[in-house]
Amino acid sequence: MTWVEKYRPKRFSDLVGQDDAVNKVKKFIENFPKEKAVVLHGPPGVGKTTLAHISAKETNSEIFELNASDLRNREKLREILKPAIEQKSLFKDKKIILVDEADGISASDWGGLPELLLLIDLTPYPLIITANDIWKKELNNLRKKTELVQLKEIDYKTIKTILIEILRKENKFIDNEVLTGIAIKAKGDLRAAINDIQAESSVKEPTVSVEERDKEVDIFNALRLVFKGKPSNETLRVFDSVNMPLDEIILWIEENIPKEYQKEELARAFELLSRTDIFKKRIYRQQYWRFLVYENFFLSYGISASKKDAKMGFTSYKKPTRILKIWMNNQRTEKKKSIAEKYAQHVHIGGKRAMNEFPMVKRFLKNPQIQKELKLSEDEIDYLGKD
Repeated sequence: MTWVEKYRPKRFSDLVGQDDAVNKVKKFIENFPKEKAVVLHGPPGVGKTTLAHISAKETNSEIFELNASDLRNREKLREILKPAIEQKSLFKDKKIILVDEADGISASDWGGLPELLLLIDLTPYPLIITANDIWKKELNNLRKKTELVQLKEIDYKTIKTILIEILRKENKFIDNEVLTGIAIKAKGDLRAAINDIQAESSVKEPTVSVEERDKEVDIFNALRLVFKGKPSNETLRVFDSVNMPLDEIILWIEENIPKEYQKEELARAFELLSRTDIFKKRIYRQQYWRFLVYENFFLSYGISASKKDAKMGFTSYKKPTRILKIWMNNQRTEKKKSIAEKYAQHVHIGGKRAMNEFPMVKRFLKNPQIQKELKLSEDEIDYLGKD
């Protein structure tokens, strides 16, 4: 069991830092049907879905959970959600309907959202809806028909306190500096922070300390710092602040090295870039997360140190032209997504949640019996074997 599941709050009192949201949801359920539906909105990992499940448990209600991203059209909504609304609970006194990740309905403009709005009028049970971004233009009508309850980003000090308690229960230890960095970098996402400490505590050597991202740096400024500046601690951390997958950063570096380096410098820079790729593959295939230190070092500080002197003048950097490599990476992402969707359906959780937890559960997905139960394709099994 992942630590996220193991230590998921079970009662209202366990949901730290969300007192206002908890009180509003309590009032919503008590006063139903004064309001038919409530939307819990806020960034990922703050407890929206958890609050819905706690509400069901605390009120002795059955919960029917539906992930909105799986609903592609009006027929699907009628087929799955409407019967759940019309049928009484078999084992509990009450029922709560949970529609998770409503952002997914608006993305498929085939009638799903209008049908959901109609079902809000018809439901004889409290309807709890979650969304990361309720302020999208497409969700305007949904906002008008529901009560909005915001869940806040959790303060990093609160996150750190929770992480310390989990580590104590697991009899694990993480250096205080690293633990603080994880709490800060999570930016209010408690789920991500818990996943981070579970991964961190499983390695024999600690990885590089996690630095706070006060602001995101665009890729052009990051490249200028690496290519033109002198190697420094700032260079070592520069890509931590770029809102871009590491595979794409590698492509940007590869594309633009020849614009700055020549001869021996060029050869040295490409040699270090190749080492970055080697360590990346070792991390993915063998789960040696401590190699992140070397991967980051070669890509930033190492390539910067390949030049003899700081570079002068302005250079116009280009986007990567190796589209095939990007396409192949997207194909791998699609396989990961399809596996996560099958896993999510099997264990009755949301698709986004399954993707977030994928790094923690993929080791179990390599079990042939589990692969058989999930009906994974040969390509999907092959992807797990290579990852």
